[in-house]
Amino acid sequence: MNQRAAGILLHPSSLSNRYPIGDLGPAATAFADFLAESGQHWWQMLPIGPTGGENSPYQSPSAFAGNPLLISPDRLVEHGLLGRQDIEFSIYGSEGKVNYTAAAGLKMRWLKKAFENFEKNSPGDQQSEFDAFTHAESYWLEDFSLFLAIQGKAGTSNWTRWSQELRTRQSDAILRAQETLANDVRYHQFVQWQFSAQWKALRDYCTSKAIRLIGDIPLFVAHQSTDVWSHPELFKLNADGNPAVVAGVPPDYFSKTGQLWGLPVYRWETLQTQNFKWWVERMRTAFGRFDVNRLDHFIGFVRTYEVSAQAKTAVNGQYLPGGGATFFEAVRKALGSLPFIADDLGAITPEVVALLDQLQIPGTRVLQFEFGSKLEARSSPAALHPVKSVVYTGTHDNDTTAGWYAKLPAAQRQALQEQLGANDQEVVWAMIREALASQSVIAIVPTQDLLGLGSEARMNLPGIAKGNWQWRLKDGALNYELVQRLRSITTTHGRLGSGEAHPVLPCQEDDLRPRIAKRAYELYERRGFQNGQTTQDWLRAEREIQMEAKR
Repeated sequence: MNQRAAGILLHPSSLSNRYPIGDLGPAATAFADFLAESGQHWWQMLPIGPTGGENSPYQSPSAFAGNPLLISPDRLVEHGLLGRQDIEFSIYGSEGKVNYTAAAGLKMRWLKKAFENFEKNSPGDQQSEFDAFTHAESYWLEDFSLFLAIQGKAGTSNWTRWSQELRTRQSDAILRAQETLANDVRYHQFVQWQFSAQWKALRDYCTSKAIRLIGDIPLFVAHQSTDVWSHPELFKLNADGNPAVVAGVPPDYFSKTGQLWGLPVYRWETLQTQNFKWWVERMRTAFGRFDVNRLDHFIGFVRTYEVSAQAKTAVNGQYLPGGGATFFEAVRKALGSLPFIADDLGAITPEVVALLDQLQIPGTRVLQFEFGSKLEARSSPAALHPVKSVVYTGTHDNDTTAGWYAKLPAAQRQALQEQLGANDQEVVWAMIREALASQSVIAIVPTQDLLGLGSEARMNLPGIAKGNWQWRLKDGALNYELVQRLRSITTTHGRLGSGEAHPVLPCQEDDLRPRIAKRAYELYERRGFQNGQTTQDWLRAEREIQMEAKR
C-alpha cells in the first residue's frame, strides 16, 4: 500500500447483467478491464458474505461464507455444471436495482440443479477438489453447512427457537443432525466451493491486470448467524441465547437518536483466553480473498457502544473496552503483519489515534465531511491529508456527491464552487480531482460519483432499514469517454502506479495544488518514504512549481 494509486468502490451485486443481481461472472471481469483501462489499481467492495436482514451485507449469517447470490450461472455453464438451457428465463431485475427476491429464487434453483449434476456426473478430479476445499475450510464450513441444513428443516432461521438439544449444540443431537441431513450439508458445502472457485478465478484475472482487491470486515456479526450459534460463549447473551446487550453508536451526524444495530456484543475477555482463535480464522479467510481489508467501525476495537437489547433507540448506552492492541498483536503473531484500512470515522478518541499510530494502519478521509464542515464554518479548505491514509469523495454510507451537493444551502454551494473553481456541472468531478490530488497514498471514488448520479443512486441510508443495497449500474454506463477522462485525471495526479511516465499537463496559475501534491510526493519517494511526508516537502514542491510557472 506504499504506492500512490487510485481505485473504485463498487460492490459486485451492483454490476449490470441479464440477471436480477450482479455476480462474479463476465460483468465482473469486464469491470476489471474498465479499471485497468482507466488506470485504476484498486477495486474496493462491501462485505461479500450472505446478506442478512433487509439484504444488508453488514448483518450476515456467517462471518466466513461467501454470498451464493454472487455465484455466476454463466460460469456454472462454462464448467459443465449447468446447460445453457437451464438458465434461460424471462425474469429480470428492476431497471437500476437489485431484485433480491427474484435473484434468490433463480440462483437457488440453478445451484440445486448444478449440485445434482455434480453428484451424478462429476469426474474424479472435481470430486478431489471439492474434498480438498471442505477439508481446508472445515473450521467454519462444517458448522455453517449444518446450520443452514437445520434451518431448512426447522423452517426458521431463529436458532433460539430450535429444539433445546440443537439450540445448545448437545453432541448427540449434532451427530444425529449431521447424519440425517448429510445430503443438505453437502449441498451447502458445494455452493461455498463454487463461490470459492469463481472468486479465485476473478481474483486471478484482476491480478493479471495489476488490480488489487480491498475487502470489508464488519466488526460485528448477526445474532441469527452460524457464528453466534456455534460460539455462544464469545458473545454477551442471555440464558435463552438472545442478546443481553446490542451494539450501536450514540447520536451523531447520521442520526439524532443514534444507530441501534441490534447486533450482539463480544466478550473480549473470553476471546483473549482462546488466543482470539475465531478472529484469527476470520482474518485468515478474509486475506485469502482480498489483498487489503477495511476494518469497519475500527473505533469498536478500542471501545464498543452497548445498549440494552430492549432499548428502542441508542440514546442511552455505555462504552466498554474492545480487543485493543492485545487483539491485534495476537493476529500478527498468528498471521504476520496484515495490510488494513481503518474505518476511523466517528467519535475519535486519543486511544483510537494512539492505536492506529502504534499499528501503522491508514485511516480514512471523506471529502464530503471535510468540505461540509469547512463550508459551515466559512473557513479555509480541508487540511492536507496524511500520506498514510485513504481518501474518498464519499462512502457507501454517504449520499452520492451530486446528491450531497444538491442538498447544500445555496450559500454553501456557492462557497464550494469558489473553493473548487468549478461550476454546478463540474462540482462532482472537481471533488474527484481533489481526492486524486490529495497526498493520501490511495484515493477511492464510488462508481456513482464517476457517473455523477444523484441521491436515487445512494447505496445505504444509515438508520433506515428498508430500501438499501439495491443500486445497480445500467448497461453501457462505463463507456470509453469515462475511461479516457478517468485515466487522464489519474495520470495528472501521479496515480497510475505502474512505473509509467506521469506527464505534467498545462494548468492555470490558480490550479497549482495538484501539481504541488504530485511533486511533494515525488520528493517523499526520493527519500525512501523516511519519517513520513513532511511540511518541507510541500514547501519545496510549491517553490519549484511556482518558479517553473514564472519562466
